Amino acid sequence: MVCGRKMKELEKKIGYEFKDEELLKHAMTHSSYANENGMPKSGSNERLEFLGDAVLELVSSEFLYHNYPNLPEGDMSKLRASLVCEPTLARCTDEIELPKYLLLSRGEDATGGRGRDSIVSDAMEALIGAIFLDGGIEPAKEFILKFILTDIESKRLFYDSKTTLQEVVQAEGGEKLSYEVVGESGPDHAKEFTVEVSRGGTVLGRGMGRSKKAAEQKAAYEALLAMHRLGDLKLI
Repeated sequence: MVCGRKMKELEKKIGYEFKDEELLKHAMTHSSYANENGMPKSGSNERLEFLGDAVLELVSSEFLYHNYPNLPEGDMSKLRASLVCEPTLARCTDEIELPKYLLLSRGEDATGGRGRDSIVSDAMEALIGAIFLDGGIEPAKEFILKFILTDIESKRLFYDSKTTLQEVVQAEGGEKLSYEVVGESGPDHAKEFTVEVSRGGTVLGRGMGRSKKAAEQKAAYEALLAMHRLGDLKLI
């Protein structure tokens, strides 16, 4: 009953009411929950994630084709990658508070599963797949346009933020960037790293991730956003 109420609450947030309510629950079911409750592998959201990923790629490709008529194919591919990558999708879940509706095992929940980009981004794609199966391409497209294909100029920085930040710093001259792991948390199988990127002893950004590389990318991204807010960086 509690689960049913929570799913109804999520429906209101996304602006879509499912004809098949089990599809929404399925989209929120992480593999750890399925395993803990003796469900078959197909009971998790992994197959819906596979479908949602394809729908997201189609809709985002069409969006870029129509909205960026002068952008070459290679640049469109890079921009699409930045819009649908794991950190971007995870950030897109904030508006609908998706993590709170995930069905996780007790162990996964206790070790911070609701805060892991990989888990919440997969659930976002699974949700797209569920909407597509339940209502077709139009409501899925409406959801993607409303919650994902927004704030394009900020999100495009997710695509290899380290390289972009390095290019910005090199253009300005001065001291080189340094990345330092300043924190680790979680068990060995689910580590979370915290990394700071600095220049000349000044911290430019901080990021967290399940790998050092992912944390470095997030730190670089936060540094780029900070520069943009201060007017030191123009997004192209």
